[in-house]
Amino acid sequence: STIEKQRQELQLLIAELKDRDRELNDMVAVHQRQLLAWEDDQQKLLTLAERCNLLNNELNKRNEIIKSLTKRLKFLESQQNDSKITFENTQQKFEELSQKGTDATVHCQALEEKNQSLHCSVLELSAKKGQLQAREQELLTMLKLKDKVILETTDHITEFTSKFKKLRSALHAAKTEECSLNKEKQDLKLRLKELILETNKLKDDLCEKMKENNKQQEEILHLRQENGCLRNELTLIVETAKRKDQLLQFAKSKQARTDTELSSLRQIYVKQQRDLQFLHVNLESSQELRQ
Repeated sequence: STIEKQRQELQLLIAELKDRDRELNDMVAVHQRQLLAWEDDQQKLLTLAERCNLLNNELNKRNEIIKSLTKRLKFLESQQNDSKITFENTQQKFEELSQKGTDATVHCQALEEKNQSLHCSVLELSAKKGQLQAREQELLTMLKLKDKVILETTDHITEFTSKFKKLRSALHAAKTEECSLNKEKQDLKLRLKELILETNKLKDDLCEKMKENNKQQEEILHLRQENGCLRNELTLIVETAKRKDQLLQFAKSKQARTDTELSSLRQIYVKQQRDLQFLHVNLESSQELRQ
């Protein structure tokens, strides 16, 4: 009966050992799966770390590009301000030249009016000259007819001759002044033409400056749009990096849980090994007792 009891106990122990062995095999399989999962997680972590480094490098490159674009934008804004100042100075100079051209035109008109008045004076003097010549002829005929009043007529002739000389000198002076006025008029016309040419040149320069200013404004708008796109892309990259950091934190927490479970499983495994050794010792001692 003792041997039967021991056999039954041994059978129970063997069944329990089989169950423990099956449990250990299941635990080893679970442990293997967990190890594989841990290795996969480790590989994923390495991949994520590499991708994080690549994204950090790309982020640094994009930051440098944004810095260079910002510098270029500031340079273009300063250049645009310089172009605006040049444009304002050119416009002010154009207005001054326009005012000078207007003043020259007014002066030319005044000189033309003065020339016209002098011409009228010359015509009047010519008419007086004709009248005086007619009067001289009348006096000569009267001198021929009247020998008695020859002295008076001679005096009158002398007087009128002196007046005629004065008028002739006045006519000569008027003609000289007319020539000088004509010359001054020609000089003013030439100056007016030069001012018109310079004004047209300044207009062309102004148009070129305005075209260049428009091109610079278009380039600034394009750079601003590109800067906005890069900022949006940078925001997306930062959000992606944050998500990856969150995933990395989740993976670290999962790894910590796995390590704690693995340590607990190792403790259970060590404990079961001790129990199994103890059962082997009991089995050997029971076999010795049986013998």
